[in-house]
Amino acid sequence: MNLAYRLLLYFQKRGYYVCQRIADRLGIRAKVVRTSFMYLTFVTLGFGFALYLFLAFWMRIKDLLYTKRTSVFDL
Repeated sequence: MNLAYRLLLYFQKRGYYVCQRIADRLGIRAKVVRTSFMYLTFVTLGFGFALYLFLAFWMRIKDLLYTKRTSVFDL
């Protein structure tokens, strides 16, 4: 049971960040985005989860490519 709880906490910490970033970008609450993904997943039999994973992957790649530099001398 302890392993399952730690696994759940790990996914909650890492997984909800995608919804938070989408919500910040759109200017809405993160709870609305999470609920929308859950409903989309149930209604379309998994498409919402696939979309969520795609967005998480895309954001990770974008973060790796576009890093913010504070000055010209950080090159």
